[in-house]
Amino acid sequence: MFGVVRPCRHQLSGDLQAAWMSHLCGLCLTLRDHHGQWARFATNMDAVLVSVLVAAQAGAPAERRRAGPCPFRSMRRIEVAASTEGGPRLAAAVSLAASATAVGDHIADGDGLLRRRPAAAIGQRVADRAGAAAERTGSGVGFGVALLEREAAAGRAREGGGAKGRAALLDALAPTESAVSAVLSHTAVVAGCDDNRAPLAAVGRHFGRVVHLLDAVTDQADDARSGSWNPLTATGTSPTDAHRLCEDGRRHLRHALAEVRFTDTADARLARLLFGDGLGHAVDRAFASTGPSPEPGRPGQRPDGHPDGRPPHRRRTGSACLVAAGMFLTCQMCGDYTSPLDGKRKEGLCGRGCDCCDCCGSCGECAECGCCGCDCAC
Repeated sequence: MFGVVRPCRHQLSGDLQAAWMSHLCGLCLTLRDHHGQWARFATNMDAVLVSVLVAAQAGAPAERRRAGPCPFRSMRRIEVAASTEGGPRLAAAVSLAASATAVGDHIADGDGLLRRRPAAAIGQRVADRAGAAAERTGSGVGFGVALLEREAAAGRAREGGGAKGRAALLDALAPTESAVSAVLSHTAVVAGCDDNRAPLAAVGRHFGRVVHLLDAVTDQADDARSGSWNPLTATGTSPTDAHRLCEDGRRHLRHALAEVRFTDTADARLARLLFGDGLGHAVDRAFASTGPSPEPGRPGQRPDGHPDGRPPHRRRTGSACLVAAGMFLTCQMCGDYTSPLDGKRKEGLCGRGCDCCDCCGSCGECAECGCCGCDCAC
């Protein structure tokens, strides 16, 4: 699962936690029901917002179904959004389209094994299959994912420009803004609330800008090492300017969201929380490493956490896949875990780090100072 916006469990009441898991697991199971087990790997946290938004606007309660045991839920059964509902289906189409675009971009950049022709050919087949699945699912709810593909192509076409400055950066972000705007606007169509189309289109534009900026900030160092195009580097945008643009986008998003007519449900409160604190925490996480100095490591370690004088340990791909499968099936990836691929600490799939707790803003280490009651498993 991937994406930047997710709630902190310590900020969710029982009904909001149940609503979040209902939409998250509902999206995953919708992908499985319509396209098979392989499609579940396309589950996108940000696309869960689509399902939440549809339910938050709909006048009638969404249909639910009983989901069986799952390792990501510690084998608990829960009620989830039914795969026949428009919200999960639109979210599934967006997830698949995003996956197809991401794989295509990695192939174009020659990332990792994809620089080799056999691997690139396999990756292209996966991207084509995800794209076709997205088109079938999107058409079922009246949404043409071809629009997303056109915007992705427009974004790639902008990567060759050498212009600098804010205008050039905004031009590079425009295709993402347009794509996300179209998706969020269509949630009003699926929910039968046409009056919400215009404000949600505005919400989508600002959300698309912020998410693209966060992706660029997070990937900037890796892109520099691999020689991949990055909008911040290409346009000469500093982290401070990028952060300012994110905060401006969040402010405009809040104003647009206030114009959206929601129902009085847990889904509506969850939508406001995700676009509010959820997006705010994502911004904080992305820019936490852009300060004047890196976070000091423990004695005998480099700032990236690896022992001095020794390269990071990397497993062979085959053994790493076996280890990852074992970790997945035993729920070790639900909280923060050490990646079997590169030995680095990763954020858990069902949670997030302790940095999401507001009470830890001054100390940053609630496990050590005891300034709050959280257990660092947000």
